[in-house]
Formats: sequence, structure tokens, C-alpha cells
Amino acid sequence: MNKVFLIGNLTRDPELSETASGIAVCRFGIAVNRRRTGDSEPQVDFFNVTAWRGLADTVARFCKKGNKISVVGQIQIRQYEGNDGTKRTSVDVIADDIEFLTPKNSAGGEEDFTPAAPKKRPTLEAFDDDSDIPF
Repeated sequence: MNKVFLIGNLTRDPELSETASGIAVCRFGIAVNRRRTGDSEPQVDFFNVTAWRGLADTVARFCKKGNKISVVGQIQIRQYEGNDGTKRTSVDVIADDIEFLTPKNSAGGEEDFTPAAPKKRPTLEAFDDDSDIPF
């Protein structure tokens, strides 16, 4: 099973684009702190994350550099040839789910948005006219 769970801060603003067939794709980077052992210096790992379709639109709309998020997804390893002809390896995280952890309206937080008004439930009206009951 290939599953990864990361919590970190965006290192750059999300970049939203579309594939040739019109599918939304959002790419961004996150910095994840490692656990500290003893009095050692803090260490940080940097991950490239890709979100697709509706998740891509949501991340691009509500996240910006510095926001804290959690990412659940899978690791994808790609090999390619660099400009200088050397073989290179890229490790990316393909996001399945993203949760925003930066509180709204905080410095560097999500942009303000108001959720849709809840739909009214239909009210049942009493019907007391018994004149059409046959018994």
C-alpha cells in the first residue's frame, strides 16, 4: 500500500493550470518539520504536491504561501533525463485529500468566504379537513 500523511506549510503559492483536455491540476510545495532528537537542529523536508480536479480548484482558491495544511495521498516516483543528459529522479505526492489547518482570518490565513446558506427544510402544514374521508 502506498499512502502518505504529511502536515506542513506551503512554501509557495499554489499554481493552478489545466491539462489539454481541461482537467484542473494544482501544484505546490510544502515544508514538513522532522521530529527533533535531543538538542539537534530542526530539520525540514520539502515535498512537491499535485492535486487534481475539484481538489485542485479548492486548494488554489483558499491556500497561499505559509498556510498550514495536511495532505493525504500517495508517493509517485518519476525518472527523467535532465537538460545536461543525466538521469534524474523526482518524488512527488499525489494528493487524495487536503485539510486546511490555518485558522480563517489569521495572518497568512485563508481568504474570507461565506458558506452557502443552509437550505430550508419544507414545513409540514396541518391538514384538519376531515370532510373528504369516506368513513
